[in-house]
Amino acid sequence: MPKQRKKTVTGRVLHDPVKDKLRPMFPLDLSRCRTIDELVRGMGNTAFTGRQIGDAADIVELMARDKDCFVVMTLSGALTVAKMGLVFCDLIESGVVNAIVSTGALMAHGLVEATGLSHFRYNPAMDDKELFEAGYNRVYDSLEPETNLDHVEEVMDEILNNWDAEETVCSWKLHRKIGEYLQKRFPGRGILKSAYEHNVPVFVPAFSDSELGIDFALHKIARQDAKRPLLRFDPFEDFEKFAGTMLATKKMGIFTIGGGVPRNWSQQFGVYAELLARRGYRKLPLKRYNYGVRICPEPVHWGGLSGSTYTEAVSWGKFVPPEEGGRFAEVFDDATVALPLIVGAVLERIGYYKREKCKEK
Repeated sequence: MPKQRKKTVTGRVLHDPVKDKLRPMFPLDLSRCRTIDELVRGMGNTAFTGRQIGDAADIVELMARDKDCFVVMTLSGALTVAKMGLVFCDLIESGVVNAIVSTGALMAHGLVEATGLSHFRYNPAMDDKELFEAGYNRVYDSLEPETNLDHVEEVMDEILNNWDAEETVCSWKLHRKIGEYLQKRFPGRGILKSAYEHNVPVFVPAFSDSELGIDFALHKIARQDAKRPLLRFDPFEDFEKFAGTMLATKKMGIFTIGGGVPRNWSQQFGVYAELLARRGYRKLPLKRYNYGVRICPEPVHWGGLSGSTYTEAVSWGKFVPPEEGGRFAEVFDDATVALPLIVGAVLERIGYYKREKCKEK
């Protein structure tokens, strides 16, 4: 018979944490950390955001190693202006990410980067009126010169001028064309170029809310003035492509940076699949995300989608509940801090950097 624990005089029954199989924590010993992975593993044995980063790396690694898992990465925020673009290229080129859903601005700024142009540090000595007059668009502590965006329009015009007017435009087709253009014209790396080369579709659900969307609208006026056939943009071609892709998967994972429309558009696929079955359109099992990792500092108590937890999304039928095998991690931190740590650790674990060095030789 196991020994019964006795109550203390205050009524507490003091347990042995080892017998209760609690996981111990350990001091972060920087002298033992020689790689990103070693640092992140050490952080995972600490507390607060450090532990969140460690736990998130473990879940991303599970997604990366699960051969049945199709991973969608959702992106919002000015992350290409913030110079995270090559991190996304690594995720695509390593095979960790299989599809991208993004804001249009992020892809436009990434296109600037991929064509060899630069963003610049903001000098607080210049006020915003002065910046406008000088043609500098401010993104918090960084600047996007207006001349960069004029260059983006030139790229868009060349692609759209060669577009077959009989073919409907949608965001994933357009971004694939841009990736092909970059692959042929520019030697550097870029998200859309990597996506094209690795057959990763890039969806922008709110396409008109972007520089590329504005360029499409301006191109329409140019076609009208030239009395050329107009191009038709249909966002539901994106929806149907994404839905068809996800319905064909065995398991699904989502790696969300930020929140907003990209996150919601990607997650609502589970709702769509459930309604297809419940309303009698198709005979389908529930299609829910098995894995999820979210990096976003937005708090949950404002009630917005960006801050909502994965457990809340379980109630909508978007995620497999943890008790049924769903594996999730949420990091409440700035993506420019958490993302490189998590991705760097996972790419080390799966041997991506070793493969890249072999290619160089």
